[in-house]
Amino acid sequence: MSIFTSMNSTASALTAQRLRMDVISSNIANVDTTRAKQVNGEWEPYRRKSVTLAENQGQFSNFLNAAIGKKEHAGNGVKVVAINEDNEKPFKLVYNPTHPDANEEGYVEMPNVDLLTEMVDLISATRSYEANVTVFNASKSMLTKALEIGK
Repeated sequence: MSIFTSMNSTASALTAQRLRMDVISSNIANVDTTRAKQVNGEWEPYRRKSVTLAENQGQFSNFLNAAIGKKEHAGNGVKVVAINEDNEKPFKLVYNPTHPDANEEGYVEMPNVDLLTEMVDLISATRSYEANVTVFNASKSMLTKALEIGK
């Protein structure tokens, strides 16, 4: 087990949370985008995106598990598996007959992005990022103190 395992694990979490914040920021920025992409020749509003994370199944196993013969991978961090579009939640219909994208009844399909949900997710991602920075700094401090023992 490497001395830098905890730092590698924390660094992967920092990268994942940063990507998560970027995707949430994109959702917030496109909350009013009615023409995001064309589907069958028709413009479709922006669809909410979300990040799926999973355990990173690296080659290093936990020292304790290796000592007792288990082949589990622990402490290898996290990785981004996918960035998914939300196809289940329907678009919001807003009455605005003067909008260029309004249908015959005067309704405009707006993105399926909820600002409250996005803000809660953004706070969660920010707190996770901050916690991982704290862990990284603690690991760095411990490694520095371990190097000072030899002086």
